[in-house]
Amino acid sequence: MGFSGLLKKASLAGAFFMPAIWLSTAQALCPAPNTLPVFAVQRVVDGDTVRLSDGRSVRMIGLNAPETGKKGRAAEPFADAAKRRLQALIDANDGQVSVRVGQDPKDHYGRTLANIFGREGENLEAQLLVEGLAYQVAITPNVALLACQQAAERVARQAGLGVWRVSPVQRVGQINAGGFTLVTGRVADVQRNGGGLWIELEGSLVLRIAPNLLSQFDVAQLLRLKGQTLEARGWVIDRSRRGGQFAGQARWMLPITHPAMLYLPDR
Repeated sequence: MGFSGLLKKASLAGAFFMPAIWLSTAQALCPAPNTLPVFAVQRVVDGDTVRLSDGRSVRMIGLNAPETGKKGRAAEPFADAAKRRLQALIDANDGQVSVRVGQDPKDHYGRTLANIFGREGENLEAQLLVEGLAYQVAITPNVALLACQQAAERVARQAGLGVWRVSPVQRVGQINAGGFTLVTGRVADVQRNGGGLWIELEGSLVLRIAPNLLSQFDVAQLLRLKGQTLEARGWVIDRSRRGGQFAGQARWMLPITHPAMLYLPDR
């Protein structure tokens, strides 16, 4: 069972079996709608963010690129490569991109959330994903291109490209800081209460699905996960630093923002 096995309604399983040849050209990756506004790009901030000439910062939907070096910290592997590649893609489009703003138009930093496309209609997020220069992410409700972006990452992962050259998936016990991560672990317990659904992994990590998101999941299946090993991705929170960790609780919490952020390996 893949990511889509946890979807309650429409299955996306077919996306994972898309032949690689379908992704051989940029034009095949998540093509744009017929008419979208076009904007000049003032600068590329990093591998998943650009600033437009109208002053907006645009956080690209559907991917998370490795972090560039900030505040004295070294850049993560492939962070600079992702930024350079995004710059090259935009340069190839004469510095202009088509923009489709997401259903949820802003993030908590005030950045515009949008998919961006080249002049041939190719989705630049999918291009970075298929080259292994970012990780696919899904945050409800901005999931219009989820299936083809999943397929793009699948190609890179199977081929061991970029961030997949050495597996980035870590075990729960290896987590030592908050931030974006891919993690695998054995399910110790699953509980549902007023705060949502909680999947506790051995090694002090709990995955949380908020109550307003549960309708997207097969909850009955999630409640049967105890004893199984799964993979999850997202932004880990260190509850010990927020004063939100109580006695007996896991130190680390990872909010699950969409069923595509969970993966139960085939058996």
